[in-house]
Amino acid sequence: MRFDPSRLAELDGSYRLLKTAADRPPAQRDPEVADRVSVMLSDIERDGMAAVLRYARELDGWQGGDVEISAAELARSGDELPRDVRAALELGAERTQAFALAQRAHLVDFETELAPGLVTGHRYVPVGRVGAYLPAGRFPLLASAFMTVGVAKAAGVPTVLACSPPGPTGQAHPAVLYSAYLSGADRAYALGGVQALAAMAFGLLGERPVDMVVGAGNAYVAEAKRQLFGRVAIDLLAGPSEVAVLADDTADPVLVAADLLGQAEHGTESPAALVTTSQRLGEAVIAEIDRQLPALSTRDIAGPAWRDYGSVTWARDAATAVELMDDLAPEHLEVYTADDAYYHDALRNYGSIFLGRWSTVAYSDKGMAGTNHVLPTAGGAKHSAGLSVSRFLKPLTYQRVTGEATPLLAEAVDVISEYEGMAAHRATATLRLADHRSGQEETR
Repeated sequence: MRFDPSRLAELDGSYRLLKTAADRPPAQRDPEVADRVSVMLSDIERDGMAAVLRYARELDGWQGGDVEISAAELARSGDELPRDVRAALELGAERTQAFALAQRAHLVDFETELAPGLVTGHRYVPVGRVGAYLPAGRFPLLASAFMTVGVAKAAGVPTVLACSPPGPTGQAHPAVLYSAYLSGADRAYALGGVQALAAMAFGLLGERPVDMVVGAGNAYVAEAKRQLFGRVAIDLLAGPSEVAVLADDTADPVLVAADLLGQAEHGTESPAALVTTSQRLGEAVIAEIDRQLPALSTRDIAGPAWRDYGSVTWARDAATAVELMDDLAPEHLEVYTADDAYYHDALRNYGSIFLGRWSTVAYSDKGMAGTNHVLPTAGGAKHSAGLSVSRFLKPLTYQRVTGEATPLLAEAVDVISEYEGMAAHRATATLRLADHRSGQEETR
């Protein structure tokens, strides 16, 4: 998440960098990662489950046994969780599914008659099989299943597999499993990383290959999705989590600093940016972050992230702030101003937007806001949206033509095909045109 130098040149004089991020290549584009993933996928495609288990032993410490988690074990996964954790997870699963179902209700089939006898339309049909990756590295991201498994099921996907890496005991994280259970996973496996995605994509888990793989993960998971794309569909290619705040002099620097650090603690390469029309606020936020960081238990993560990937930029006016923020195209965007509605209307490039002082990214991260947190990073919001129920649906078009519409269609196709030199195309139209004319003669 960085400014385009050519865009900054166009805005020269209307902004000032109060804190700049280090000039480093994007974390998710490491050639060594790409080479390693390529070797792993080739091994797994050639050797099948034997290679999957070999990598599971090498990378996850798998000690043997069945990697599939039984339906009974999945159902019991929440039994040992604290009651308040279970209640929070149940609320998050419910909220996320409710939003996904509301989205689904607004994606409607339609049919229209473009001309007499020419009926066209589309109908939404869910993907048949989805594989969801549920990360559980340094921090188990408990809401990930809500956003992937649960939203796929809300779309009507018949079969959803879930994979999550085993911990030191060889078992997948119980809270991650409980989230998968609440979200409606059909089968679950204690498998992590590249080998998990490959096993689902290549059909090595006693199931046919999936049609789509989704879910966040580390650089290796992202690269595996990149290399598997085409063989299967993917949700998006995500890098380190990002946050940006657009604020004016009405914002509270304590809250702004807290929200920037809230995403910086995802990882040492997680960008956090502030664009503000108030230099006073920008300087106050920098000072406030310095004050808050030492007290954070995750300061060894958030500190380097802010030092290396944090930025604060002053914008001369609201229009410039919008230009700068749209150029950043952040994954998560918080707007904290006296006129949030103006910015909401004006901004175009972001994964998800959080409006007003009472909104914060963490509400979505944990599933409480209902919206999806699988979102584009590294400028991807300039051209793509985040994961939603629509991503699991195929709007399949159809057409139904009668004899009445045949002259209008066939005569035009005849002309175009003859001009292009495509004789077989022309024949498909002219044969029907002849049949239609013959039928008309017979009825006279």
